[in-house]
Amino acid sequence: MSIVYNLRSEGEGPMSCKATHTVATYIAGTLTRPLPAEVQEKAILHLLDTVAAIVSGTQLAAGHAGTRLAARLGGPEEALALGLGRAVGAPAAALANAMAAHADETDDSHVGGRFHPGCAIVPAALALAECEGRSGTDLLRALVLGYDIGARSVMALGVRSADSARFSTHSIGGIFGATAAAAALAGFDERRAAHALSYAVQQTCGVPYWRRDSDHIEKAFDFGGLGARNGVMAALMVQEGWTAVEGVLTGAPSYLSAFAENPDESALTDGLGTRFEIMGAAIKKWCVGSPIQAALDSLVALIDAHQLTAAHVAHLTAIMPDDRLHIVDNRDMPDVCLQHLLAVTLLDGGLGFASAHDRTRMQDPQVLDLRKRIFATPSKELTDARPPRQAIIEVGTTAGQTLRHHTKAVLGTPANPMSREQVAAKARDLMLPVIGDKRTDALVASVLDIASNPDVRTLRPLLAIA
Repeated sequence: MSIVYNLRSEGEGPMSCKATHTVATYIAGTLTRPLPAEVQEKAILHLLDTVAAIVSGTQLAAGHAGTRLAARLGGPEEALALGLGRAVGAPAAALANAMAAHADETDDSHVGGRFHPGCAIVPAALALAECEGRSGTDLLRALVLGYDIGARSVMALGVRSADSARFSTHSIGGIFGATAAAAALAGFDERRAAHALSYAVQQTCGVPYWRRDSDHIEKAFDFGGLGARNGVMAALMVQEGWTAVEGVLTGAPSYLSAFAENPDESALTDGLGTRFEIMGAAIKKWCVGSPIQAALDSLVALIDAHQLTAAHVAHLTAIMPDDRLHIVDNRDMPDVCLQHLLAVTLLDGGLGFASAHDRTRMQDPQVLDLRKRIFATPSKELTDARPPRQAIIEVGTTAGQTLRHHTKAVLGTPANPMSREQVAAKARDLMLPVIGDKRTDALVASVLDIASNPDVRTLRPLLAIA
């Protein structure tokens, strides 16, 4: 009689947890389940956005860190580590690409799931799709699944606020989303999918002190690398015949009993197959932290409407949601520092990738002088407002005027989505400095047409950077 059997209550079967059974069954049916047209299109755009984030991120510190480790780990030639320019073992490739995906704060986000889905799920899915020689359609279906399971895994925890979370929701959502996508692409049936979920639970971890990371390397691991690697490892372990405890999401002990703040079992499965969480994910216009997006939209609107420059500003106040401001308030990383980015935008008349990531400008006397006139105020009303992540910029000018702009629906969010053309333009801007115009155009076209690709490994020549 096994230990696992002895731990079961009398009459309890190996899959008595209804939530685990439902999720595992849903994973097992992924590759044969067609996507609604609008969901498939959204998946294509998030794939392109994340690929562009990986390509650009290979040139930054977190991307370099991931590439170096992938080179050291090596392994069988299963999946491409983009920054390394060659195939390595699938876990190493997923880790390296995920570190690059969150290296530059341009990757997507999901408010309800409290995580950045693309930076963990896309690298894991690409790695398993390469291992298995899967089609572009398979890849898209697995990505949508990953967003569904990743978001729901966090929603079920009942986290009241970012300040109350004991564990990093960014890690947890990534781990579950990546595991689900990898398990689907590995072709698992219901039982093996359940085993993969068990290994996802056992690998669940992450403490939200990433806010203190000034180098954006541990943060990239927490948001992307950890989830991608653990998701791929869960799938590979099951592929190698590892068995696992079944029925692990609810009950005691279980995923929810260990990690939830206010557990909501129904959130694990609510709307599966009818509510696609990728439709609730946001693609960033600006390559900076998510809470800053609305503030930049508001400031640029004032610049455009009033020809506003730094010389006109007597004082500027950014009114921000009180549950998000602390994430970006006077941070020491340029791309997640609200006051710094507002100052740079005023001085330059706009904000690009290079200026958002230029650390030297954190010490620029002009920037520092302007920051003395920039203030941030938390607002509970904006936290409660819908759609979420709103911001208001109020400017007192040297001429005595008061200017104000309230951004309610940030470009790229579900309430104001970016078009295919806008996402493609963003992707080109990110990738062109790294791989040149011809390869950039070819890669954008190939990803936009991914649904007709019979084998995603054919993308390798376009994706390999080194």
